[in-house]
Amino acid sequence: MSLYRIHSKQTLPISKDLAWEFLSNPRNLQKITPKSMDFKIIAGADRTIFPGQIIEYIVKPFPFYDVTWVTEITHVEHGSYFVDEQRFGPYSFWHHKHFIVETSKGVVMEDIVDYKLPFGTLGRLVHRLFVKKQLERIFEYRKAKLELIFGPTDTIAPNLVLQTV
Repeated sequence: MSLYRIHSKQTLPISKDLAWEFLSNPRNLQKITPKSMDFKIIAGADRTIFPGQIIEYIVKPFPFYDVTWVTEITHVEHGSYFVDEQRFGPYSFWHHKHFIVETSKGVVMEDIVDYKLPFGTLGRLVHRLFVKKQLERIFEYRKAKLELIFGPTDTIAPNLVLQTV
């Protein structure tokens, strides 16, 4: 079994309250997702996140390939962190933790995603050839977009780490 991890940290020069307000609104996910993915929320984004919230999206991870993705917000600590887990979608496992920590420079936003692809050996090959690169691009896009929205940032090394767990 290959379980992979994405670990990304970014410092933003904003308050913890503003970071939480932005990140806890599911509609803002579309703002920080690459346009090429044609990301659309279908249902469940009518309020700020809460435990048990189900959100349905359509996303195009590759040209000519649309995927319906359903996530559940499983844990929320107001102002500090939340967790979303895939219920239906392209991965056989997806567990995404979002943390916000206040610092003297603003906030550190940290993402830790543990995920697994289906199809065994074929899934591992597809991960190496396509999925890993796609996820790197998505998180780099997110970093750049957040800089445009909130101003220049400091990146905490390592900015983005993809690893096999």
